[in-house]
Amino acid sequence: MTKTYQVAYQFLKFLARTFLSYRVVNPEKMIESGPAILAMNHVSFVDPPLAGLATNRQLAILARRSLLDWPIIGRILPNIGVIPVNRGGVDMSALKRLVRVIKDGGATLLFPEGTRSKDGNLQRGQAGVGLIIAKTLAPVVPMRIFGAYEAFPRNGRFRPVPCIVVVGDPIHFTEEDLKGATGNELYQRLSDRVMEAIAQIQDPRQTSSGLSRAAARGGEADAERG
Repeated sequence: MTKTYQVAYQFLKFLARTFLSYRVVNPEKMIESGPAILAMNHVSFVDPPLAGLATNRQLAILARRSLLDWPIIGRILPNIGVIPVNRGGVDMSALKRLVRVIKDGGATLLFPEGTRSKDGNLQRGQAGVGLIIAKTLAPVVPMRIFGAYEAFPRNGRFRPVPCIVVVGDPIHFTEEDLKGATGNELYQRLSDRVMEAIAQIQDPRQTSSGLSRAAARGGEADAERG
């Protein structure tokens, strides 16, 4: 991690713990070295930072280029791994840069659905994540966030609702997974596979035992991440 990323990481972790009782379930399933794609559902404004806190490593993240024009944040973003993207079409230069980061052993955070869910339910994934998978064959870590929609929905206000990120079993893709289709058909098929894995992740808050495991493993993750 760069120093700027470390400072932002610790600050956001403090805020997440304080206001959202943030916890990570199954942190041992996270890929902490080598190429990796973290893929999570998207329901809230708080998703990117909370997803980033689920790992010990710095992530490359795609974000709209207009954010660089913001007075303070615009100067910070390039130093924490943000890759600016032009909106209104496919920004191939940004995608090529992201692919290069992954092939060089880095990790990225992607939201297969593309945009935040309007009702908190899962949407169909877009082909973009499939394209990145096809170009890198990097393992994908499916993750699902619970509580974030209630905490800060798309058209709502922030509320201090507990949030949990559950890490699923990594998906390891091979050349065999690229056969039988090309172009968008292939990319969509890979994206659908990732979304199926995310959909299989259950909400640990639905049972008292699951909530206990979330708290326990969240504490373990906090201890590991200092």
